[in-house]
Amino acid sequence: MSDELDDGWARAARFGRTVRHLAPAQLGHRVRLRGQKALLHALPEAWAVSLLTRASPYGASGWPEGFTALDALAAGEGGTAEAITAGSFDLLHEVRQLEGPSPWEPAGVARLWRYHLHYLEWGWLFARHPDREWASRAFRGQWRSWSAGTRFGRWDAWSPYVASVRAWALCGLFRPLVLGTADEAAYVAGLRRHAGFLTTNLELDVGGNHLVKNLKALVGLGVFLQDDTLVERGRSHLQRQLPVQVLADGGHFERSPSYHAQVLGDLVDVGGLLAASGRAPVPGLHEATAAMRSWLSCMLAPDGDVWLLNDCSYVGSDRLGALGVGRRPRDRLLVLADSGYLVASPGARLAVALDVGSPCPAQLPAHAHADTLTFELALDGRRVIVDTGTSTYQDTARRRYERSTGAHNTVEVDGRDSTEVWGTFRAGRLANASLESVIDRDGVVEVVASHDGYRHLGGRPLHRRRWRLRADRVDIDDEVTGGGEHTVAGAFHIAPGVPVSLDEDGATAKLESLRLSVVGGRFEVRPAEVATAMGRRAATSCLVVRVGGRLPLSTHTTIEVDL
Repeated sequence: MSDELDDGWARAARFGRTVRHLAPAQLGHRVRLRGQKALLHALPEAWAVSLLTRASPYGASGWPEGFTALDALAAGEGGTAEAITAGSFDLLHEVRQLEGPSPWEPAGVARLWRYHLHYLEWGWLFARHPDREWASRAFRGQWRSWSAGTRFGRWDAWSPYVASVRAWALCGLFRPLVLGTADEAAYVAGLRRHAGFLTTNLELDVGGNHLVKNLKALVGLGVFLQDDTLVERGRSHLQRQLPVQVLADGGHFERSPSYHAQVLGDLVDVGGLLAASGRAPVPGLHEATAAMRSWLSCMLAPDGDVWLLNDCSYVGSDRLGALGVGRRPRDRLLVLADSGYLVASPGARLAVALDVGSPCPAQLPAHAHADTLTFELALDGRRVIVDTGTSTYQDTARRRYERSTGAHNTVEVDGRDSTEVWGTFRAGRLANASLESVIDRDGVVEVVASHDGYRHLGGRPLHRRRWRLRADRVDIDDEVTGGGEHTVAGAFHIAPGVPVSLDEDGATAKLESLRLSVVGGRFEVRPAEVATAMGRRAATSCLVVRVGGRLPLSTHTTIEVDL
């Protein structure tokens, strides 16, 4: 009983440490939105539709013919239009056959899979199909089935983020697949329902990329419905969000390269649609998208995709090309201080990305990992030391592991996380990082950074890491200072397909053309998995250096290129 009470108090304390980061307005919006959700679920559907359908004195005109959304350019998911027509959907690398009395509410699938089903972005497969007449007929059949098989205002299909993604897709699919057909009037009525729902369900409690997606949908719906009030609401909110969400160095404030790419795409789409429809631009939007493109080019690894930091997945060359992202700069050192990232290319063969900043904005920890002072390393254009990545948003042991300190190439103390990540998207105690010095001199880039994420442990441990980067060598000094007896473990996750071998005393490890050696500990090899995409993982190995004793404790690791 006492253990249960202790656990209860511990959970309550953790919840308190999480909530204290939130602004009062966020809490107020959360209460309001949850109340609205409960009301929508309780009301008869006809009442909810009547209450929230947005009336307009103007007729819907659709989007201007000169505008093409990014989704129409980049490859989509879903499988094939023919398979979808037969009820088979390939989403997040998982194929499911929709069947039974409630096919649009499939059981036994991850919530994110259901979200992707309800996005209806798979409709772009029909828009790109060579047989336009068949594609129009088949897509409209799927749309009618979805409309009949889901209840207006009920989650998951009508969570605000999902409704926003779907509203934008439906606006874009109207002209190639619905305009001039028998379904046009009902389709437009459905978009009016989306407009009314989103007007009252902006995710002001969460903010971040979710709110940008909501505002993009408002602008898209407003242009489609010739509703200038709706357009202006989206524009004005977005104008206020730009200085909040786009940092001075051009990075998105959630500090995830792939979410940065998503938000950049949303802003590019909004800017393009406003221009094509002859409406005024969002003040500051052009400057923000230019800065974000530059930032994203800086965060490209030699293989052409983004470095994996925080919740992050590979973006892909199609999407990066559609975003207009330039080539990776060849600078020896790129310092993105506001985002807390450094990218160094000290020689022709080595490239390294360092995480030396805060894990997330304090009020939005959803995509934070406990990865402070982690890094990724590439040799000859190929990643060798990698991040574990993100393969799931389910509240599972795997999700907890992928967010943990032990899943990253940094130092863990007493098996604890440097940032108190918990649940699926929450965090309590946050690591405070300090970039102490950056020096580029005489062919050596030296970076020193520290964080206090273990300050709650006895003796208040502090982790300091020093990288010294040369053309063919990286030296890493890790020191944990403070007091008391502790166990310190440093990890190096190896890319799938890279063989690992140890010498007899565990002081040296061989990774193809790289040799790692450690002073102050010894390497152990343990099996690991890293994410290659949402829903996909690959087996690999991880090197771990574990030392224990009274603080201070230190290790020195050298990573050398075999010449």
